[in-house]
Amino acid sequence: MGTSSSYGGPGGGTPLVPSWLDADGTDAPGVPGPDDGQTPTDGPPSRPLAPLTPEVGRFTSARSNFSRFALSGGSDRASLGRAVAHYVSASSGGSTQAARRMGSARAAGARLLGFLSDAQARGPREALRALDLEGLAGKPIEDIFVGLADYVCPEVGTIDQGIARDAFIETIADLAELGITDLDALTADQMQTVFEHYATHAIEARILNDVGAKAVMIPTDVRAAERVQAQLYDFVRRGVSDALSAARTALQALTPGRVLGLVGSIYEAAFGILQALGDAEAAT
Repeated sequence: MGTSSSYGGPGGGTPLVPSWLDADGTDAPGVPGPDDGQTPTDGPPSRPLAPLTPEVGRFTSARSNFSRFALSGGSDRASLGRAVAHYVSASSGGSTQAARRMGSARAAGARLLGFLSDAQARGPREALRALDLEGLAGKPIEDIFVGLADYVCPEVGTIDQGIARDAFIETIADLAELGITDLDALTADQMQTVFEHYATHAIEARILNDVGAKAVMIPTDVRAAERVQAQLYDFVRRGVSDALSAARTALQALTPGRVLGLVGSIYEAAFGILQALGDAEAAT
């Protein structure tokens, strides 16, 4: 978040459904959808979504509430709750649309989770060999993850792709603090923890990028700014953690064909939980 007086982001006129979706609201050709992890057919969907018309100033309420929270140095939790709840419900059009806005972070999260699942099932060497990255086998886990960056986040050029890449880099930085040091000894709980941190960083960055457009005011005091960012991160992580807990059975039975659909459903559940948490904070 930094310590400057404002945060720059995209203009408020960006569409509710991002450029990586077709006009009818379905995933672009060749990009698996959130329902079943399969590539859509060329034909029209059986139940097309109604076109969404961009709402001018749809981030205004979330932005003003987040500014109040930030300028309070993190003490105004009600404003944080209102900011997040409004971001999901009104600015994004609900949890389903909020999840679909994750774009590259959804696809990157699926590649990360798929690799970790494969590494746990067959061993890191075999999982890396499948990606022509066998030379990374046996290296420290941070080096392996750095080597995976171009696989997990293959393109960087748009804001959406940058969010996915930055979230992955932040996750690499978290590994030592999390005590995850050996990919060969990766447990199911550790796999879930790695993905939890990735998804949290991605959602946090998406919110900041959207709500931060047009000068959200943040504290100039370094410690106050750090408190604000830490509280937002912890708030988002609560939602992601609860969504992952609900999906635990599906995670244990994960297959390559279902990973993208599962990741999409986890993001959607997380946004729904964040809206509920936000409403609860706003009511206190």
